[in-house]
Amino acid sequence: MISLENISFSYGGAGLFNDFNIGFERQKITCLLGSSGCGKTTILRLIAGLEVPEKGKVIIDEQLVSADGEVIVQPHLRKIGYIFQDLALWPHMTVCENVAFGPKEQGVKQYDSLVLEMLEFLGIADQAKKYPHQLSGGQQQLVAIARALVLKPSILLMDEPLSNLDVKLKRKILDLIARLRIDFNLTIIYVTHDHKEAFAIADKIAVMSHGKVEAYGSAEQIKASQNEYVRYFIEY
Repeated sequence: MISLENISFSYGGAGLFNDFNIGFERQKITCLLGSSGCGKTTILRLIAGLEVPEKGKVIIDEQLVSADGEVIVQPHLRKIGYIFQDLALWPHMTVCENVAFGPKEQGVKQYDSLVLEMLEFLGIADQAKKYPHQLSGGQQQLVAIARALVLKPSILLMDEPLSNLDVKLKRKILDLIARLRIDFNLTIIYVTHDHKEAFAIADKIAVMSHGKVEAYGSAEQIKASQNEYVRYFIEY
């Protein structure tokens, strides 16, 4: 279980969360669905340790990792993979070097075999010596996934990862994400503004607006919600 308890957080003096609570089930895919600025990405960053709550607690598997402005467990020790919205691939590194960056920095021995195994699993071993600008959008996405999974995290955070892909590629990557959750026993928290993506892969969906959860449940429960904001959001 991952939980944010009684969280208060602000950016530049503007309050985003005030006594905010949310929990995420282990080995499930939970989608945070909402428009820009509602707090979706900030939740990922709080879990990853890239942001720290001013008040409240972040707990992962009953272990307190951040609380009341203090980092208790450093980000690199949280067993978390993070795929950023812009993918954040190093342009001067090859595919192989991008995927190897994390293991190399953490002093993993014989990391080359880990990297090759991940590239082969995702079907991009033949792209290992290419640079990001030489890849298609779908291939870049697979590199970002490989880089996030090579250290075998238990949690995968995904921030609008498919926003620049066409419909056909989105479907392919969504199917892959669902399979990765099973193959790697992952807990996946997936941020999107597209309700179709959320309905396609989520076990649970949290619809957010202005730092609050308007509705939480399965796709069927969200579709049946009588909340005015939720109904508007999934119909537009």
